[in-house]
Amino acid sequence: MRRIFLILFALSSVFSYSQEKENRKGEFIILWGWNRAWYSDSDIHFSGPDYDFTLHNVKARDRQTKFDPGIYFHPKWITLPQTNFKIGYFITNNYEISIAVDHMKYIVNQNQKVKINGDINIAEDTIYNGLYNNNEMEIEYDFIKKEGFLAFEHTDGLNYIHLEYRRFDNLLTFNQFGINLTEGIGVGVLFPRTNSSLLGHDRYDQFNVAGYGINSVIGINLNFQRWFIQSELKGGFINMPNIRTTNNSSDKASQHFSYVQANFLVGVRFRLK
Repeated sequence: MRRIFLILFALSSVFSYSQEKENRKGEFIILWGWNRAWYSDSDIHFSGPDYDFTLHNVKARDRQTKFDPGIYFHPKWITLPQTNFKIGYFITNNYEISIAVDHMKYIVNQNQKVKINGDINIAEDTIYNGLYNNNEMEIEYDFIKKEGFLAFEHTDGLNYIHLEYRRFDNLLTFNQFGINLTEGIGVGVLFPRTNSSLLGHDRYDQFNVAGYGINSVIGINLNFQRWFIQSELKGGFINMPNIRTTNNSSDKASQHFSYVQANFLVGVRFRLK
């Protein structure tokens, strides 16, 4: 994952050449689209008044909603899929600054066995109490009976709110059609709504500022006058030291991981005057 991020950053530098065939300076752009994401394994540290342990090399996946026009384009359900939103402004013909929200989903895989270190000593008589030294633990949870060791998801979602600085270059222009290369970097905060059920505690599912992220991106933009479609590959690093896991503010989790994201977006360019 780190190599992919470095490759994306290198490509951003390689392709940064100047062709000023379009006068973009002063234009705004608005984009909306959808994403798929892949995550590196992650160590997740859980701590509270009666437990302090780390799960190692935890595997997780995304969860894109199956395509249904009634969901993807209905105002009430439009944020159920994994989505991207961005609004930007061209400060020069080639450079644009923007604010963006990547709404990803992160689901820890159930029924996986991982190594655990630390201790659990909760008041209830439970099979999970004990001192752990590189032992094996199965991540499992019965969603019907609402019992088990752990269910852990950032599913509404893994929200990355960030600023981006991008460059656009014309590769080809023919009449009203253009092909552009875009590349850039970004930095922002993570504002997940974490769905967590841990060691018999009531399910917790609230928004929280959990950490920060950085990213690099490269993409192709197909421009039809003022409208365009854009396909891009994004890579980044997320660090969340402040994840809420239960209704008790003393219960926390922390993790960091890399990710790769494939995005498909539609957008419009316009001027205010």
